[in-house]
Amino acid sequence: MALRPSLLTRGLPTASGPSDTGSPAEQRDDAKKNMLKAMRPLPTQHYWNVYFDRQQKDQQKSADGTYTATLEQLGSQIESVQDFWRYNNNTPVDQIKMRESIYLFKQGFQPVWEDRRNIDGGSWTFRVPKVNGPDFWTRVQLMAIGEKLQSCLDVGDQLAGVGLSVRFNSHLISIWHRAGSNQKSIDAILATVLEELPAELKPKPDNYFYKKHSDHAGFKAPAPESTGPIPAIQAPKA
Repeated sequence: MALRPSLLTRGLPTASGPSDTGSPAEQRDDAKKNMLKAMRPLPTQHYWNVYFDRQQKDQQKSADGTYTATLEQLGSQIESVQDFWRYNNNTPVDQIKMRESIYLFKQGFQPVWEDRRNIDGGSWTFRVPKVNGPDFWTRVQLMAIGEKLQSCLDVGDQLAGVGLSVRFNSHLISIWHRAGSNQKSIDAILATVLEELPAELKPKPDNYFYKKHSDHAGFKAPAPESTGPIPAIQAPKA
């Protein structure tokens, strides 16, 4: 978050108490700035990565038979609440172009239906007017990194991540999880989102839907692995 610069105090006597110069508002801003500088980073429970997909509709099949979108990882790994706000405040959603997408995904997952950790999963998708998209998106991301969405899932299920895709007059905001056949998890995700959103952002029932990844027309099941088990998901940070 961008903060105001410190007041100029060159030539003024040093004081241990509040400065007598500047307006009360400026003095409060200075106090807030000093407090934030002294705060230690608040770590997130998991590591998170941000991906950008410039051409979501164009997916290419790789040599091992899996499909990967044209994904670009943005910035460094998100490891703290401060990291999240640094990324979020410097990523203008209103400048993302038609059919482009941005994703915030837990380390160990990629925002691809055919990712081996996602093939049995699914997602809720919310169609949000563009005027509400940035606020809705920020709140859903906070539900993710704050573990609100993970905590509502049934035992054995995992949150994979959240995404935003731009369409003509709306944003499609999605929440992905691993167990697409677990109705308890499916119902809990929706209930949590609707409970956490303020009234002005709550979508109408005809503006959200659930779908398993394998039910999408473009889904291509990956080829069976020749050797070795599916890699384990990264454990939460200590």
